[in-house]
Amino acid sequence: MTLLLFLGLCSVPPEVPDTARSLAEIEVVAPIKQQGVFEQQASASTFGLRQIENQRIESPKDLSLATPNFYQPDYGSKMTSSLYVRGLGARIDQPSMAMYVDNIPVLNKNGYDFDFYDIAKIEVLRGPQGTLYGRNAVGGVINIFTLSPFGYEGTRFSASYGNENTFDVSLSEYKKLTEKVAMSISLNHRQSDGFFKNEFDGERADNFIADGARMRYVHFINENLIANYILCFNSIKQNGFAYAKYDLQTDKILPINHNDPCFYDRLAITNGLTFRYQNQNLIAESSTSFQYLNDRMTLDQDFLPQPYFIITQKQNEKAVTQEFVVKSNKYNADWQWISGVFGFYKSLKMNAPVTFKKTGIDSLILANANHAIQNYLNPEGLISFSDDNFVIHSDFYLPNFGLSAYHQSSYKIGNLIFTAGLRFDFEYVFIDYKNYSKIFFNYNKWQNTDYKEIYSQMSGSKSEQFAELLPKFSAMYCFGKNNVYFSLAHGYKAGGFNTQIFSDILQSQMQANLMKQFGVYPDDGSTINDVPYKPEFSWNYEIGARFNLLNNKLTANAVLFYIDCTNQQLTVFPEGKSTGRKMSNAGQMRSFGVEFSAKYSVAKANFIVNYGYTNAKFLKFNDGNNDYTGNFVPYAPQNTLSLIGEYNVFVNKPFLEKIAFQANFQGAGKIYWNEDNALWQQFYGLLGAQISLVKGRARINFWGKNLTNTDFNTFYFKSTGNSFIQKGKPLQVGISTSCEF
Repeated sequence: MTLLLFLGLCSVPPEVPDTARSLAEIEVVAPIKQQGVFEQQASASTFGLRQIENQRIESPKDLSLATPNFYQPDYGSKMTSSLYVRGLGARIDQPSMAMYVDNIPVLNKNGYDFDFYDIAKIEVLRGPQGTLYGRNAVGGVINIFTLSPFGYEGTRFSASYGNENTFDVSLSEYKKLTEKVAMSISLNHRQSDGFFKNEFDGERADNFIADGARMRYVHFINENLIANYILCFNSIKQNGFAYAKYDLQTDKILPINHNDPCFYDRLAITNGLTFRYQNQNLIAESSTSFQYLNDRMTLDQDFLPQPYFIITQKQNEKAVTQEFVVKSNKYNADWQWISGVFGFYKSLKMNAPVTFKKTGIDSLILANANHAIQNYLNPEGLISFSDDNFVIHSDFYLPNFGLSAYHQSSYKIGNLIFTAGLRFDFEYVFIDYKNYSKIFFNYNKWQNTDYKEIYSQMSGSKSEQFAELLPKFSAMYCFGKNNVYFSLAHGYKAGGFNTQIFSDILQSQMQANLMKQFGVYPDDGSTINDVPYKPEFSWNYEIGARFNLLNNKLTANAVLFYIDCTNQQLTVFPEGKSTGRKMSNAGQMRSFGVEFSAKYSVAKANFIVNYGYTNAKFLKFNDGNNDYTGNFVPYAPQNTLSLIGEYNVFVNKPFLEKIAFQANFQGAGKIYWNEDNALWQQFYGLLGAQISLVKGRARINFWGKNLTNTDFNTFYFKSTGNSFIQKGKPLQVGISTSCEF
């Protein structure tokens, strides 16, 4: 009875004035960089507001598998935003896909993973989009659009509760202040006790608390000019990195068991101001943003119960972006065009001290030093440190700016449409670094019992600059509501600096400085030649077709693609029990595959299928120790699959309008975990379902994810010579409700 009463109270739909509806038509919910033929010549997946909410797409990671050949595994923390698309991707540093929120670029991938609420539309473009979007769009673009107060007026409320005390609640108010001014305020809270336990202290290894707020102000200054201001805030506090040791000999995953804390905290704020001018001939838009990100990651880098070492990385980044776009506004014209200029500046200050503890000192530093002493000086000689821990300090200042200009034109000749575009991108990156550490040691063969100080440091600066031309060409043939197309596009991923290797470099220098006290002069390891890495480039060749059949009941898309990637950015680990890692331009890769999407709709049912196949192999990859040429690229799944079936039963009762049933199946695999292809995750499938009671704009859902409690892994890596795995989330069930009034 309580459920029916709730449905009844919320069943009256809000009144949306006709003027609001007409104004909303001007404020198109679409990327400013796409219109008409532009958005038909790329492999794309689009999700509307109802689809996002019905399919429980709650963050960018939920787009994974629902989009062919797009995979964003859920592991680590919300700082971990590793994206893989068509075989392209990397674990650290620059992302393989760009992300825009309300036409504002998200510059730091640490901010890619945030909670969705009141999202009107999501568009995932696959394949290089560098001509229009520039840097880091080598694999595509994720465009996200929030709900506008001119697109909806009223109050929206939603809440959900699931196992492991997982719940979220959202409340939004959309209000027209005048006929030409509207405003909205949205609040969101989400938290969970987590699904994985750390055996060392009994605490959950993946609990979190997240909060978000968004304010949007829209002003139709006149019939041609719109101002749109958005202020977004999100914060996260979470335990994370639920990594469990994997025993290669027995093929068993041991319990999560680490002695030091692992957590991630983030505060992100984005101010965005856009002005859009529109007349009969053109549309012009100015987009300005200020972005602030402050986060902190603390990580037990050995993930073991022994006290080896721990890192705390703090980042404070401020960024400004400005873009001007002008495009034609004649949808049926034979010539359509778009031009723009874009600039950004960001300033990043990073502090990343690594604290070595007793076990780490004994096994990683003293063991090596004493082995050398006993070989070269005295078989009974031993070095000892005065303290059980010491810190390798690493301070970085990384300013970065870029400028670009682009143009793209489309010409229609009969049923043929030809598109050509070119972008010039310039980027300057700089690093100022200071790394230092102090230790006190004694040698048992000395008569003096005092400890002697050794101070090691590296400091300096380095800069790099990149200038790229990013062309695109496509041809499309249209017949009725169907079309076939061919496209050729060039993309690149920006270069940068390897900050995570500095602690290893200084550690080697410390050991060398220690040996110098005894007249032994090894290589001090202080070179920074491996610190910079260059941009990654790709050429994407694509043939696609779109069909609209059976009186719009069936829509289908099919794509064949081939990618040639050079200067591939690959994560490389030094040999032995090392803590560092670096990005290296060590690889060349080729990838080919297919993508297929289809939707069939009848009066009471919808059926959706999304499938992607990727065959990505190294044409060249030697990490300095091994040659992996011919092997499959790790972490990118060979198959992605999503099946969705929806069926509505209309009951037309006073307190119940319909019952909606949904079942879904998502799968991925085979996923290789390392470059030698010795370890992998077989194809796995996850079954989900939802039953919804609907009355007007009120809904109560009973939902479940991974209903078969399938056991699967989302990540594998090595640290200090040990292997670790993170498992995927187990069975999840819950109840949710939403209401608009």
